[in-house]
Amino acid sequence: MSLSLNSSDKSAQLLQEFVKGNETFQQTYFKKHEEQLLNLVQNGQNPRALFIGCSDSRVIPDLIVQTRPGDLFVIRNVGNFVAPYKPDEDFHSTAAGIEYAVAVLEVSEIIICGHSHCGAIEALYNPTCDTTMVHTAKWLTLGEKAKSMAMIALGENAPREELLRATEQLSVVTQIENLLTYPYVKKLAEEEKLFIHGWYYDIETGAIEYYDPEIFQFRPLSELGE
Repeated sequence: MSLSLNSSDKSAQLLQEFVKGNETFQQTYFKKHEEQLLNLVQNGQNPRALFIGCSDSRVIPDLIVQTRPGDLFVIRNVGNFVAPYKPDEDFHSTAAGIEYAVAVLEVSEIIICGHSHCGAIEALYNPTCDTTMVHTAKWLTLGEKAKSMAMIALGENAPREELLRATEQLSVVTQIENLLTYPYVKKLAEEEKLFIHGWYYDIETGAIEYYDPEIFQFRPLSELGE
């Protein structure tokens, strides 16, 4: 196998932007926070929370909650989905991240964060005929339960945007259900040594809502600080 470094003018321009960005990072942020960053090298990471978010380029965990390097252990995937626990020896990227965060890093919080205008959720309502996207098609089935719940709650003929927003939020809830199929997660949660949170990020306003299981609704995250 060969790896070509040749690129078009457009690609070269983009790469140059990345080069300049890294130089700026080294000269500004890294230099200003060098002591803190080197401390993370010497003493290792000790994040308090695992953040499971979407791969969507518009949703940046550290940016939306203004955390520092070392604060969050982050897993990002298409749709911020969590596959149910499956104890086999196949490749399970998200499951491996959960396992490491809980068993090794001993995080005390797990946040599953969905967001508005999610492409994965929208794809549930626009099934593709592209048979080459086998991995994507399989992965998206993890959102089907949320879709069914939204259509039952609102009706199949409900306005499309209402269905999408409802499905995005309900998916957060169903992914929490999947997370609790992991025996070690469920055990620690029942012992109140691990706390699980469902969040919903509105990319149009920057606001975050949290899922309140007592009233089965999402409420402004700001209420938690009151």
